Amino acid sequence: MSTRTYADYSAPLWKRWLLTRETAVIVLTAAVVLYSLANVPNFDGPLTLKFLLQDIAPILLIALPMTLIIITGEIDLSVASIMGLSSVLLGVLHDAGFSVPTAALLALLAGLACGALNGFLIAYVGLPSLAVTIGTLALFRGIAVGLLGTKAITDFTERWADLATDTIGETRIPLVMIPFAVLAVAFAVLLHFSTFGRGVYEIGLNDEAARFTGVDVARTKLVLFLLSGVVSALAGIYFTLRYGSARGDNATGYELQVIAAVLLGGVSIFGGRGRLHGVLAGVVLIGVISSALRLESVTVNVTNIIVGLLLVASVILPSVLGWAGSRLPRKAPSKDPATAGV
Repeated sequence: MSTRTYADYSAPLWKRWLLTRETAVIVLTAAVVLYSLANVPNFDGPLTLKFLLQDIAPILLIALPMTLIIITGEIDLSVASIMGLSSVLLGVLHDAGFSVPTAALLALLAGLACGALNGFLIAYVGLPSLAVTIGTLALFRGIAVGLLGTKAITDFTERWADLATDTIGETRIPLVMIPFAVLAVAFAVLLHFSTFGRGVYEIGLNDEAARFTGVDVARTKLVLFLLSGVVSALAGIYFTLRYGSARGDNATGYELQVIAAVLLGGVSIFGGRGRLHGVLAGVVLIGVISSALRLESVTVNVTNIIVGLLLVASVILPSVLGWAGSRLPRKAPSKDPATAGV
């Protein structure tokens, strides 16, 4: 595999922001939205936007730290299991007499502990993130299912359940978009406008070189997995209150949806490349496609096939274009007139 360089970041600013995969995903998302509005029955209905945003809210939340993790060349497959564990803890603690805010706070701390375990094993023990998070995926899900079994806790305070499904004023935008917007701005600043974010890219390009430039690689990775754990727990709390049910199998399979959206949004699975706005567009694109197909009465299996094909195409296309570009004849450099006769 060829060594990755900073060549992508030496181009003019307008080219780096416009002629990119991220821009292509945004344009494709806008095209799919316009097509759906014009051709899909009830896509422009009063509840479509609300349900669409509620459906993708957990994925939007988890995609924020996952983007940074994959840019470093690592991965976190345990996020959905942390969602399930936080869901169960919220239900069990509330059932034991704790208020919803107190139970939610303890569930967030549990998510932080899960992220700390992942981060310690990966950053300081030096184990591969794929192996670690496959293991903790099973561990956290096993704890969640073990605490509740096949039971479900549904007696949540109506006020908190309504809060998870209410909208902002008379708009169709769910209230959950407010904390998401705050977190999105915070992660965007962290990744694109801070020394920490530059370190994230440097680790993804070459972690050994990053160490020589003064980046604390281990601490950076630990912080990212801590963020992933606590944000996944937050998504699990929202998921539980929205559906009014705490179950050990809540959010099963969500880790694949998050990773698919991150890769579709232009983040390189090898690390060192990606922007947050492309990832958010990727999440919205998958959500819009799923919503439109559901309104067309297309089965979930067919929807998964279409999204999977789209993801495969997004991964293969850059390689195909790069190969095609290398096959094109190159213009020979012109000679210096002063040395033309030499």
